[in-house]
Amino acid sequence: MDTAALAALLFSHITASPADMEARFPRRTLPDGARVTRIAPSPTGFLHIGALFSALTDERLAHLSGGVFYLRIEDTDRKREVPGAVEAYIRNFDRYGLTFDEGVTIDGDTGSYGPYRQSQRTEIYQTFAKWLVEQGRAYPCFCTEDELNAMREQQETEKITPGYYGTWAVWRDADETAVREKLAVGVPYVIRFKSLGDPERRIKFTDQIKGALEFPENDQDIVLLKSDGIPTYHFAHVVDDHLMGTTHVVRGEEWLASLPVHLEIFRAMGWKPPKFCHTATIMKLDGSSKRKISKRKDPEADLEWYSREGYPPESVREYVMTLLNSNFEDWRRDHAAEDLTAFPFSLNKMSVSGALFDLQKLADVSKNVVCRMSAAQVYQSAAAWAKEYSPDFHALLTRDPAYSTAILNIGREDPKPRRDYGVWSELPAYMSFFFDETFTPGGEYPANLTADDHRAILTRFLETYCADDDVNAWFDKLKAIAAELGLAPDTKTFRKNPGAYRGHVGDVSMVLRVAVTGRNNAPDLYSVMRILGAERTLARVRAAL
Repeated sequence: MDTAALAALLFSHITASPADMEARFPRRTLPDGARVTRIAPSPTGFLHIGALFSALTDERLAHLSGGVFYLRIEDTDRKREVPGAVEAYIRNFDRYGLTFDEGVTIDGDTGSYGPYRQSQRTEIYQTFAKWLVEQGRAYPCFCTEDELNAMREQQETEKITPGYYGTWAVWRDADETAVREKLAVGVPYVIRFKSLGDPERRIKFTDQIKGALEFPENDQDIVLLKSDGIPTYHFAHVVDDHLMGTTHVVRGEEWLASLPVHLEIFRAMGWKPPKFCHTATIMKLDGSSKRKISKRKDPEADLEWYSREGYPPESVREYVMTLLNSNFEDWRRDHAAEDLTAFPFSLNKMSVSGALFDLQKLADVSKNVVCRMSAAQVYQSAAAWAKEYSPDFHALLTRDPAYSTAILNIGREDPKPRRDYGVWSELPAYMSFFFDETFTPGGEYPANLTADDHRAILTRFLETYCADDDVNAWFDKLKAIAAELGLAPDTKTFRKNPGAYRGHVGDVSMVLRVAVTGRNNAPDLYSVMRILGAERTLARVRAAL
């Protein structure tokens, strides 16, 4: 077959050559060792937590090496595209501090290697597809869906490898006359890659995370261009990663099975492939066994879920980093105050097996992150969350910013800051007793004291309370009340001789805590009373009486 004539017939509208495209997208000029990485989601649904897993890897590889991190949108699957998904992806990436050097933005593309949406790069793909046809490495296939299904059923019956290859590739070496006849009457066709692989031969390959691997060669004649002229992922990403100068491709290990196909296309094009980094599948415990985290079963698979729940982006980033590098937690213990970007991220420290996603550990990490924030940071972040997800709480929180910030600052400046919460959705309950509208009397008074004791404590507190007392004077008065009731003035004295006392000063404090906060567990009581103010504190004690 005259492949040059066939290529001209199939792509009469394509006048550019591969050399033209190479000139349009020249090699990048970057420092030695600089890495060029990309995150390239398909806008077919919500953004999976795995996308953040890969994106953080991409971002760290690029920016720690003085390279380029870019956003490409792989929107060639028009049937499954979700309106607004791209904008949602960009907002999420921005929320998690992923700063792109070039690529798709809300306001359009930025950078010299665009367009960065694959749907706008059709001419580029068809230029290279035309060249492959000219070289005899691609051809038109006119098989219908019914014919392909029948082929697959026969292969299953014969218990052989399914697919379009070898003798099953019926249009691979078709007669030129038959091809022209189909084209003349407008029969739809796809462009398939002509594989030269043999599954009896093996490919040796070094993955940057998983190390030395070995695969059978590809022999499938995969589709390069669909019948509408739009490329498949297999072809489009090879062309784009070459032209955009991608040095490292980070993707999930589910793509390992397709790697022989992609490597063969790179070879057929005469291009050096990028370094591939296949990340471990994100797993979760389901009972006593592990399974892949599921879009359908697990709400935490969706990045938007973390926004709704009120996880600070910093917390999610921090937790994902513990999954990405095995030495991150040790580093964090030694560098508690440093920004995450100071961590020496390395592909060598990435897990080769399934990373276990643990919401309980995320919550614990988030408490550590939040306790290192200033009260002002907490207030701003919590207010932003509440504005979108909890308007009633937002109204209370922002009514008096100084009052709310003082609440959020309790214990924050201590050598060991309090870890009361790590998720903004926990704040309405945590702060409820500070607002008259949401304060609910409750809690249990110490059972070792009588009702008369409780009343005596509250009465004596009202008689002796002075809003100007510092914490020492305030606590001395609680000790005095304890002594009047025959209680130990401190826990140390009580432990030495528990039989001599009905309780200790902690019980006095608990009676006041229940009266003032309506709960048995609350932050430092002296701080709480100072923030509530004398009028509100005394009113609650009187109400308790």
